[in-house]
Amino acid sequence: MKKNKINSEIFLNFGKNVNDSGSTEVQIALITFRIKNLKVHFDSNKKDHSSKRGLLCMVSKRRKLLNYLKKKSLSRYKYVIKKLSIRR
Repeated sequence: MKKNKINSEIFLNFGKNVNDSGSTEVQIALITFRIKNLKVHFDSNKKDHSSKRGLLCMVSKRRKLLNYLKKKSLSRYKYVIKKLSIRR
């Protein structure tokens, strides 16, 4: 239940409505949330190389989505960067 609540909050904050899960901003926010949660996992599991590979794939996908958003709409890109506090 907690995951669904967090997802719906992300959909509301970054999407057009509660059911908007496909827009670029929502996808970036969801990936960022998953990346931040993996930090806790890596603190206790230092040798989990499979998850580190998954983390690198997520970071790469987020980077590609951010580049796409930057080309498409610079104002939305700046809003997402500021709201998620992603250093760029």
